[in-house]
This record gives sequence, C-alpha cells and structure tokens, in this order.
Amino acid sequence: MEFALDPEITDFATSVDSLLASSDMPSVIRAWNDGDTDPGTRVWGRVAETGATALLIGEDSGGAGATAVEAMVALEVLGRHAVPGPVVESVMVAPRIAGALGGDSDLGDVAGEIAGGALATVAVPGVSPFAPDPHVASHTWVADDDSVFLGTAGEHRRSVDRARTVTRPEPGARIAAASTTDLVNHGALGTAAQLQGLGRAMLDMTVDYAKQRKQYGRFIGEYQALKHQLADVAIALEMSRPLLWAGALSLAENPDDPAASVRDVSAARVAVADAAYLSARTALQLHGAIGYTLEHDLGLLLTKTRALQTAWGTQAFHRGRVLEAIR
Repeated sequence: MEFALDPEITDFATSVDSLLASSDMPSVIRAWNDGDTDPGTRVWGRVAETGATALLIGEDSGGAGATAVEAMVALEVLGRHAVPGPVVESVMVAPRIAGALGGDSDLGDVAGEIAGGALATVAVPGVSPFAPDPHVASHTWVADDDSVFLGTAGEHRRSVDRARTVTRPEPGARIAAASTTDLVNHGALGTAAQLQGLGRAMLDMTVDYAKQRKQYGRFIGEYQALKHQLADVAIALEMSRPLLWAGALSLAENPDDPAASVRDVSAARVAVADAAYLSARTALQLHGAIGYTLEHDLGLLLTKTRALQTAWGTQAFHRGRVLEAIR
C-alpha cells in the first residue's frame, strides 16, 4: 500500500511555504523577541488568508471542514519557518473547543473568529499547564476534567524561546464540555508536526553550512564522521514521519473516540520530538557556538525546538500513554 498526499494538499503546503519564505521570518521572530508582535500578527493574517487557520473549522462556520491530515501539512510548514505565537493552540485545539461551544455560544461566533485568523491559547493542568502568548490571543481557555473554562492570564513568564511568553491561567466560568483527552491529542500531534518542520529546517541549514565551512583546507561536509551524523538525523526524521501520519489518520478516523488515538498520537509525539532534538544537537555541534547566538538564524530554531519539547506533554508523559495503551 502506498500512502500519498492529495496533490491539492501538497499545492496548499507549497503556497503557505512560499508565503512564509517571502516574509523574512527571522526578522519577524526577532521583532517578536523584542516585544513587537505587529509583524508577526500581520504574517498570521496572511496565513489565515490561505485557509490554514480554518482547516479544522466546520464548513457551516466558514471553515474548510478538513481533517488532521491536512492540518499536519500546514503545521509542518509553520514549524519549518518557526512562526511565532500560539500556533498549535489556534490551528489544532481551538477548533475543537469552538465545535464544543456550538453556534449559539454566549461568546459569539468563536468558530468564525478562529477561521478568520483570531489567535487562541489553551492550558491543560497536569499536562500542558502553561498557555503560550496570551498577550496576542483573543481567547484564553483552561481545559480540565472534560470541561473548558474561560481563562484569566496570570503572571507572564519568558520561555527559553524568546518568541514565546507563557502564563498559568486561572480557570473561570465553565463554557463547554469537551474531552480533555481529545484536546491533548490534537495539541500533542500538532506540536509533533511543528517539531518535524523545525527538525527538517535545522538539518537543511546544517547541510548547507557543512558545504561552505572549511577546516584544515577541506569543507567540513567532506568528513565522513560528519556525514554520518547528518545521515543519522535524516533517518530519524524520516522514520518518525510515518508515525506522524499514522497519528493524523487516527484522529481523522476516530473523531468521537479520543481514547482510540492515544497510542498513535503519543508514539508520533515521542518519535518526532526525539528526532527534532537530535537535529538540534547535531546542528549546534556542527555550527559551533555561533549557532546558539541571537545573531544566527539557527539560534531561533534551536530555542523553539527546546521549548516545544515539553509543550502538550513531556516525553515521559507520552511514553507512559503508549505503554498504557499497549498493555
């Protein structure tokens, strides 16, 4: 059996990639680092125009009515360009909450707002207790015990990723019933897709650097030991990709049974996060200390990768879910 994406999906991914490639994302990220989120929110507006933020919103609410498969394609591209903001929360988790709210919510047309590019942030106590970037979010929610509550942002804290501010929101009024497992599944798999994109971007950047950097009169990419390191990263990323698609297909095929997707989602999250972390370590080793400086674009990817390692569940949490699922 051959698994292949529909050409329309790949064309969509190419259009989003082209948009971000022409948006000078390193400058946008550095501006966000310094507290100027306007360039970043403008990028989000253009991303919304492609339909990326509306993928999981129902057609009756102005969305695409797509599945997690299409969302994975978009999120991998957003990850590759290290787009700042509450990416997974807005693209993957918020549509599930909007669906639980329904069209007659006292909060208004939340689904329509999300489809139009409004940002949202979500915290899940015990799994993902910190909500990212509440200062740019139109909606802040806390999900716990199969319920969703309005959230009030607490003290803002800086992450290792300077383009990421987090808060532990206080839950307020209960606004909807929604499976916490389902929200964690969507958040975890979306984070895995981001990490897949980041891992690939760091690998590509390191390969290019190895072709340009000379040591002892030779390009460092000619040394067999370094070739092996880069090959290990490429293999890890490619071997984790089928698990990512398996997780996406599981979510698409079991929309009303979140427990059925736990194993596949968590397996993907563990494999992709490990591969992305290997890519980050190898990239830093081959670039040397310059790669971690704020002046080098690689540093923007390294810090985001590190921050996302514990977003929507730690590796230990997801390994535990896989173990429970296969017992």
